[in-house]
Amino acid sequence: MRGILLAGGTGSRLHPTTRAVCKQLLPVYDKPMIFYPLSVLMLAGIREILVISTPEALPAFRALLGDGADLGIELQYAEQDRPRGIADALVVGRDFVGDDDVALVLGDNLFHGAGFSDVLAHCRATVEHRGGAVLVGHVVADPARYGVAAIDDDGRLTAVVEKPADPPSDVAVTGLYFYGNDVLDVAADVEPSARGELEITDVNAAYVRRGTAELVTLGRGFAWLDTGTHASLLDAAQYVAVVESRHGVRIACPEEIALRMGFISPAQARRLGELSASSDYGRYVVAVADQADRPTPTVLEAV
Repeated sequence: MRGILLAGGTGSRLHPTTRAVCKQLLPVYDKPMIFYPLSVLMLAGIREILVISTPEALPAFRALLGDGADLGIELQYAEQDRPRGIADALVVGRDFVGDDDVALVLGDNLFHGAGFSDVLAHCRATVEHRGGAVLVGHVVADPARYGVAAIDDDGRLTAVVEKPADPPSDVAVTGLYFYGNDVLDVAADVEPSARGELEITDVNAAYVRRGTAELVTLGRGFAWLDTGTHASLLDAAQYVAVVESRHGVRIACPEEIALRMGFISPAQARRLGELSASSDYGRYVVAVADQADRPTPTVLEAV
């Protein structure tokens, strides 16, 4: 399975800050926003990842992340010269995905919760075993703001309704999707919506009609934050700060995840931490590397 990380768009809801800086490069407490979705793909065991962004932002992403070799992964980059919808990422990434299945994550989504690795493993295994689509949902207080899942009495997904006036449930579909390889053809057949974009809801609807879409809803104890507004960006930063300070772990630390997943060795992780040794973040990576071969108590999973 390959991964696509969509970090495009204009970030207009975060103006004036994003007039000069791509939204996904803004800090969420102690690290760039893009570290959070990148960590999700890495936790799913995905090592070949395509970052899609604007021509103006791509040089900064390359400077930040490089080719991924330091993390034991392979990063490639592609341009989306203007916002054409989430589903356009599957069009742009067609050659990159090739004959593989694909996970798509949005660059402004933050996920965190104990057992999240198991959820990701289930989503990936389901698609690799039977194809189709697995959508990740989360209960929200204001479903009318999101794409909302309609669910029958047996818990099956029957529709995804975009920003409904009368929501059929309180489960929003998050910005994390797993698809079989045929999604490349599905996305290619999607027609632009009234706003001129290729809507991911139309892609998901195709799988719902076929009866091959599964909804995995994150339960209580999971956090899903969309960092697309000033208020939500602040909420996310405060959430990360509280969890990290209380539990002594870092959320979405790619160096730690690469080490835990076996992508890199403790020595490689230590060298990465030493590059930022003057910061708390760098010292944390060094400490994690030093402790890698020692028994440690169970802690809240860092994603």
